[in-house]
Amino acid sequence: MGPLTGTFFAFLIFLAAAGFKLDREYQRGVIFRLGRINGVRGPGLYWILPVIDQKAQIDIRTKTVNIEPQETVTADSVTIKVNAVLYYRILDPSKAINKVENYEFAVYQTALTTLRNVVGQNILDDVLQNRDKINTKVQEIVDEITEPWGIVIERVEMKDVEIPPAMQRAMAKEAEAIREKRARIIKAAAEQEASIKLSEASKAIMQNPAALELRRLQMLTEIGAENNTTTLVMMPSDFMNLARNLSDSIERGTRD
Repeated sequence: MGPLTGTFFAFLIFLAAAGFKLDREYQRGVIFRLGRINGVRGPGLYWILPVIDQKAQIDIRTKTVNIEPQETVTADSVTIKVNAVLYYRILDPSKAINKVENYEFAVYQTALTTLRNVVGQNILDDVLQNRDKINTKVQEIVDEITEPWGIVIERVEMKDVEIPPAMQRAMAKEAEAIREKRARIIKAAAEQEASIKLSEASKAIMQNPAALELRRLQMLTEIGAENNTTTLVMMPSDFMNLARNLSDSIERGTRD
C-alpha cells in the first residue's frame, strides 16, 4: 500500500505542477474550462486546473502582413499591379480566438480584397499622387471589419505600383509636353516683360534725347573692354544728316 500511495502523491504533484503556466510580457493566455471561455491570463506565472482547463496562447505584438502584388483595373481602365504592407495588433485575445477561425488569414484576405477594391475606385493619377489618401481609406475599411475580432489596424502602406510599359511611355510623353508648355509660357512672360521695359526706356529717351547718346557711349565702352580687332561705332542719325548737308554745301561752293 505504501508504494501505491507514494505513486499517487507523486502523480498529484506532477499534475499540480503541470497546471503552472508562464507567459512573457507580449503574450496572453486564453483559458477554456470544459470548453467554455474562462478569461484571459498573463503575462507572468499563473496556475490553471490541469486537464479541466485548456490554454490558447496569443501574441499581442504588432504583426506585419506583406500583401503580395495584386492586379487590378483603375477607374480610368488602366491595369496595374499594387502591393502593400499592413500592420495590426490584437487588442482582445478572447475575441481573436472565438470570433474568427484563423485571424491571421482573415486579416490578410480582408486587406487584400479591400486594397484591390479601393484602388479600382480611383484613377491612375490619384493612385500615383495620393497614396496617403488610399492608405487611409484601406486602413479605415479593414479596421472596421476586424474590430469585432478584437484586432486594430495600425497602418497600411502601399509599397509599389507597377504600370504597363505602354502606359509608362505615354506618361513620359505627357510629362514632356507639360514641361515644354511651361517653358514656352515662361519664355513668353519674359518677352512680355522685356517689351514693357523697352517701352519704358523709349519713353524716357523721347523725354531726354541725351540719354540715347549716353547709352551709345556706354556700349562703346563695353565693346572696347574686349580684345576686338574691329570696333563698330554707331553714329547718331542727326549727325549723319548734318554731315551730309555740309558735304552738299561744300560741293556746291566748289562748283560755283
